[in-house]
Amino acid sequence: MSATSLPAAIACLVLGLAIVLGVFSSILRTLVVPRGVPSRLSRGVLRTTMAVFRTAARRAGSYVGRDRVLAYAAPLSLILTLLTWLALLFIGYALMLFAFSTLSWASALREAGSSLFTLGFASTDRGQLTALDFLAALTGPLVVGLLVGYLPSIYGSYNRREVEVAMLHSRAGEPNWGPELLARFSVVATVEELPGLWIAWERWAADVSESHVNYPVLTYVRSAQPMRNWLISLLAVMDSAAMDLALNPQLSQGPARYALREGFVAIRDIARAEGLAAPDDPDPTQPIDVTPEEFARVCAMLASVGYPMARTPQEAYPDFRGWRVNYERSAYALASLIDAVPAAWSGPRHPAQDTIYPRRPPNRTPGDPGASKDKYPDPAGPGPDAPAPGN
Repeated sequence: MSATSLPAAIACLVLGLAIVLGVFSSILRTLVVPRGVPSRLSRGVLRTTMAVFRTAARRAGSYVGRDRVLAYAAPLSLILTLLTWLALLFIGYALMLFAFSTLSWASALREAGSSLFTLGFASTDRGQLTALDFLAALTGPLVVGLLVGYLPSIYGSYNRREVEVAMLHSRAGEPNWGPELLARFSVVATVEELPGLWIAWERWAADVSESHVNYPVLTYVRSAQPMRNWLISLLAVMDSAAMDLALNPQLSQGPARYALREGFVAIRDIARAEGLAAPDDPDPTQPIDVTPEEFARVCAMLASVGYPMARTPQEAYPDFRGWRVNYERSAYALASLIDAVPAAWSGPRHPAQDTIYPRRPPNRTPGDPGASKDKYPDPAGPGPDAPAPGN
């Protein structure tokens, strides 16, 4: 035992063992058996890293500048999580070595580092210390190997997510917006293909819900382009489904309803995993952020490009509100948390940022080469002070 008093040695042993077991628990819950309840340690590292980067990003003068800074936060948190685990294991093994021997604290730290990082330059020839040295030597490569094996799962989920997000570029503009999605399908006369889109996004939402709840870092991993964001894309698809259900109740409702339900469940589960409020059954009569006047203005824009509507905006708005109330508050809170691109109908940001609307490209055809986007109303509404455009 240590040359220190017996109570002090026991305290060091208990504390060291608790640290090592706590780190093992964190590693298992984060890398081996993810069940949607990650360890406080890994979540704490992620949130601390995000908080530091958000503070730095607020100095940027534009959203693109903020996005450029925040793009490094989530990947860096993975490295910091690994370093935190190794640092705590280093301290934990040093405390146990100190408790089991006559080594000084400095020598115990040196031997723990030598064993944990498999350097082997400071091993002491004592039975109980050799066992701890072997255990520490096994731990270091194991932790690094588990994280290396974890990364393909993370980036595989990221790539699956981003393929569908990228495909919305031409279908819903950038940043994505539900009414613009309906307008573009109408412009190219493919409104009948909307159910196929909603079916694909039902499956996408289920995949994202599973991966982002089990691997929370994915929630914060940003798209390759600043105007793209997985949550904004999901919100646009859900808004398009809600509008179509409200405006055309006579059509088959299955694909749109399934996409809305799966999207709502995904947003709710991810929001709860991040500690945000997400009610199961909101009151369908409560007000939403999209006002009746704004809804009517958007419906007028859709009518101008030939989108079919069986109901007037006034008749459809209560149903649209009833659908959107299920996910609006949770989606807004999540969008603010992850600093998503400030798209239309996606809620406020902190600090406040101007809303960015998509701009529809010219609809040139061989028979009408001079056609321009001026033939189609600006989705941002009239006026010279429209926010800076996306694409």
